[in-house]
Order: sequence, then C-alpha cells, then structure tokens
Amino acid sequence: MKRQNARTLVLIISILTYLVVGAAVFETLESKQEKGQKRRLDVRRYELMRKYNLTKENFDELEQVVLQLKPHRAGVQWRFAGSFYFAITVITTIGYGHAAPSTDSGKIFCMFYALLGIPLTLVMFQSLGERINTFVRYLLHKAKRYLGLRHTEVSMVNMVTVGFFSCMGTLCIGAAAFSHCESWSFLHAFYYCFITLTTIGFGDYVALQRDNTLQNDPRYVAFCFIYILMGLTVIGAFLNLVVLRFLTMNVEDERRDAKQRALMCASKQREVATLLPSTVKSSTNSAETEVDFKGVYTEVLHFQTLCSCLWYRSKENLPGSKPSMIPQDFSDAYQQQGRLNSQYTDSPSAGCVCSPCQCTKIGSITTGLHILSPFRVFKRRSSV
Repeated sequence: MKRQNARTLVLIISILTYLVVGAAVFETLESKQEKGQKRRLDVRRYELMRKYNLTKENFDELEQVVLQLKPHRAGVQWRFAGSFYFAITVITTIGYGHAAPSTDSGKIFCMFYALLGIPLTLVMFQSLGERINTFVRYLLHKAKRYLGLRHTEVSMVNMVTVGFFSCMGTLCIGAAAFSHCESWSFLHAFYYCFITLTTIGFGDYVALQRDNTLQNDPRYVAFCFIYILMGLTVIGAFLNLVVLRFLTMNVEDERRDAKQRALMCASKQREVATLLPSTVKSSTNSAETEVDFKGVYTEVLHFQTLCSCLWYRSKENLPGSKPSMIPQDFSDAYQQQGRLNSQYTDSPSAGCVCSPCQCTKIGSITTGLHILSPFRVFKRRSSV
C-alpha cells in the first residue's frame, strides 16, 4: 500500500474514533443536565399557562413571538454596524445565527456573497498568517543572535511554542474584555472567544446583543470587529504553521514517488542502451552520440567492414551508408580537405570520400585508433 493511501486510511479511522469518543463524552456530561433542564422548563411552562389561563396554542404562539424578538434585543440589526457584523460572520464562516436575512433577495445575495467572500477570506488569512510567521521567525533569529546563543536557527518547536502562547494570550485578552463588557464569567467569555476565533460559532454566546449596543457604543463595536479579525489572523498563523505542514505531506510523497519512477525509468533505459548495437543506439539517441562521438567511433569500428574512414557513401540514401553518429562538421571539414587534394579524391556521389592513399582495401586484421586532429580521421583502420 502506498504511503499516501495508508496515511489517508489512518486519518479516516482516527477521525471516526475521535467522533465516537467525543459523542460518548458529551453524552456523559450533558445528558443528565439536559433532562433536568427539560423537566424544569416543563414545570415552568405549566405554571405560566395556569397562572395566565393560556391554552397550549396560545402559549406556542407566544413562544414563537419571543423567539423572533430575541435578535432585536440589541436594537435594529440591519443598519450599517449590524450589517457589517453580519458580513463578518458570513465570510469568516462563524455564523452565530443571531441574525439572518428574511427577504428572498437578501438570501440570494447572501449565497453569492459567501461564495466569493469565503475563499477570498481564507486565502487572505492564510497569506497574512504566513507573513506573520516569517516576521516572528526573523525576530527569533535576531533575538538568539543578540543573546549570543550558539545555535541561532529557528526550529519548528520554537515557532509552535510562540504560536501557542500568542493564541493563548489573544484568548485571555478577549475573555477579560468580554467578561467586563458583557457581564459574563471569565470561563464563559473565554469559551465565547474560543468558539468565535475557531469559527465554530454556536451562537449561544454572542457579543453586542444587549441594550442597543450596536447603536449606542461605537467604541465597543469597533473593538469587537477588530478583535475578531485580529484574533482570526493569529489563529490562522498558528494553523498555517501546524496544520498545513501535515497537509503538504501527500504532495511531498507524490513528488518523491515521481522522482523514484523517473530514476527507475532512466536506469532501465541505460540497461537497454548497453544491450543495443551501436548503430541502433546512434539512430535512436543521436544527441548522446554527438556528445561522446569518440566512444561511438570505437564501437562502430568493431562492425565496420568497408572503410576505416567511416564516411563511405553509397548510391542509395540509406541510414547505414553514412553513419548518423558522425558529426556533420567533421564530415564536411574532411570532405573540404579532400577536395583540395582532388587528384586523390573519389567521386562524391558514391563510394569512399577519403583518398585512395589513405583508405586501402580490406586485407588484414588490424586494430588501431589514431586521431591526428579534430578535422582528420583515422590513419589506421579496423578491418575484419
């Protein structure tokens, strides 16, 4: 099994196991509380119906009105401040659910707005987080050099440590501010900050939803907007540092496998090339033979049976009549030299292009290789 497939299978099994464990833990922690709260609400509902002489239909209608009035406790939601707050929750995928478009045109625009805004926002936070990590790495490197440490390289452990404490500091600052402004406990405020900055957005705790805060306290509204955006940037930088490293493992494995396949193919080609005759190799891979033509000359001489100059011309235009592995500039240069000595040169249309004095008939078995200059050919021949 490939490494990528094994890793994917392990991740699937891990997520399913994590979900089962989480479901069991939540059931243990919340089930009893839910049953007790349901009993208390039923008792309270019965008391209200008897006290105000309400039927079940009247109480259900009153309940619907109360639920619809809940988003309006903070005042008008769809002025610019409230609309900006809603737009932040859309493109950051927080989605508190405290407000939602009620008109058909608003719902259609919300879908198209999210379709473009969500990818753009994710790319922006990823890029900004990468820049922050680069700046933090630079500061850590300078700090190590200033402290005179021997190893000034910034490791992944250093970056993860700084990122973790940055996230914790951001959550604690937000928890302190919201616990003061929203009259929540520190634990509930910390829970709200965590749910918000991880873009879970349950909506059970939502800031700016009491006493017409959206219209009456612009400084607090601006703080909430800036905190959400800056907090998402810090969390995004930390996730960019930790999570994306694991997301690129499959890409690295694919690249490594591609390199191994390329090396295997190259080795197989070299093995085949060693088994092929030199004439076949010259026709299929002329580039390599031009680079190392001296080695080709040596190999061809073992099969040469016509002339030691290797520039034999036949009347037919055959690939073997003028070996293709011979560099053209050498052939032309030698032919030009032969024309200067025309009394020894044969007809260029057929036969050998070297002089009869230099190229004798095959009569003995000799092996020799002697090159006088780059523009001259072999004085001695390899005959069979």
